[in-house]
Amino acid sequence: MNSVLAADARDTVGVGADSLAGGAGGPAALAPLLAVALRAMAAGAERRGGPLPAGGAAGVAAAVAAALDGDPLPEYGVGAAEAITAVAGVLTAGTADPADPRCAGHLHCPPLAVAVAAEVVAGALNPSLDSWDQGPSATALEPWVIRSLAGLVGYPADAAGVLTSGGTESNLMGLLLARDAAVEKLTGRSAAAHGVGAAGRRLRIFCSEVAHFSVRRNAALLGLGEDSVVAVAADAAYRMDPGALADQLAATVRDGLVPAAVVATAGTTDFGSIDPLRDVAAVAHRYGAWSHVDAAFGGGALFSDRLAGLLDGLSRADSVALDLHKLGWQPVAAGVFLAGAAQALRPLARRVAYLNPADDEAAGYPSLLGHSLRTTRRVDALKVAVTFRALGRHGIGRLVDACHDLAGHAAARVDADDRLELAVPPVLTTVVFRYRTDAARVDKVNAELRRRLLRGGAAVIGRTEIDGAVWLKLTLLNPHATTADVDALLDLVRAAGDAVTETTA
Repeated sequence: MNSVLAADARDTVGVGADSLAGGAGGPAALAPLLAVALRAMAAGAERRGGPLPAGGAAGVAAAVAAALDGDPLPEYGVGAAEAITAVAGVLTAGTADPADPRCAGHLHCPPLAVAVAAEVVAGALNPSLDSWDQGPSATALEPWVIRSLAGLVGYPADAAGVLTSGGTESNLMGLLLARDAAVEKLTGRSAAAHGVGAAGRRLRIFCSEVAHFSVRRNAALLGLGEDSVVAVAADAAYRMDPGALADQLAATVRDGLVPAAVVATAGTTDFGSIDPLRDVAAVAHRYGAWSHVDAAFGGGALFSDRLAGLLDGLSRADSVALDLHKLGWQPVAAGVFLAGAAQALRPLARRVAYLNPADDEAAGYPSLLGHSLRTTRRVDALKVAVTFRALGRHGIGRLVDACHDLAGHAAARVDADDRLELAVPPVLTTVVFRYRTDAARVDKVNAELRRRLLRGGAAVIGRTEIDGAVWLKLTLLNPHATTADVDALLDLVRAAGDAVTETTA
């Protein structure tokens, strides 16, 4: 950097914008900038004044453009303090704040402060998990976290896994391993080396009709096509019907096709419903299919003594997806993929001369390169390990139980209100309901009352559909919210519904 630009980059806290966050001097360089960032957050939250900014999308977009002065990459820098104050401030002022009890629209948790503090350390040190010499301690740390989570699931000591970007990536890994196992069984050849070929056109994937959309999208990414996914009927509680699954698997085999995978769900996005995991795995294995469980939402029940029984049979699955940035209160990303046996990850194995040469591994320098679909990977295990050590299983379980209690309270309150209607009793922490009005207007009123709350910055509530009809949804992931907070949120919904009804023809 030349002297003019270097001088231009200096800021009011006396730290250069080009200072490094790591190394022996890293903390000294980082501390004053963190103070600036925290002040910007506080000011931005005060400007927002609620769970999200008022004014809608256009107002937020205009504020972001103004903070960037129309160009995020000017010819000359404004300095670290000014940049942080403006950009972090506008992000905070314009965000949806999951720590606000009125922000309950999605599986978007308020992260624990202890996890965020650990995240700062991970960002400052910036290790990468694609080779031992880029992250020695990180390479040693992640397997400990994986073993702990595998034990929670009930997997044996030789289970394996990896931290992922979330449930979508974890589901992709499960389906990839299922596809490769099925192709190799059919052809005796490795799908990774030779492709899926004609065998791929015979493969079928089965999941509940209310499973996550990533199952179909991932099937397309794997070259199988979305049409390879067969939707299995769910019961009145939105759980996969094992009998219907068995019938469809039998019909598939009769047609000369191959059941490659069965994806069960432990915690559907809308209803929190949990498929009968033990029965589903038994049916899948009877037909030689890989059993994968998408427990991105419901996996948090494992921390709770009260709710862990809902996941009975989880350990029978060949692989499992978890998300600790849901009922684990971690900053994004904190997804987890687990396989019941380490050998299951064999299709991911890679030998790269500049990352994991065989003689280095033989000399005791391990590599996690063959555990992931990614090469460069952050040490997301740090925040998880710090949180686990800080709270323990019981501490995290208490947070899960608190959110479950809030959902029970919300459901009871909805059920007792003559202007609100409950869809189904909650299983985990989601409550699906709607504002009651006449049949001709009910969808329009519920859709508009939600937008009314968003425009005013009053609340973030979710929306879904049941049989084509519009319903509302509370996803309660704030363990520090109170029953009074839930009551106030439902009061806002009812008031918005009353207002919209008066103006809707």
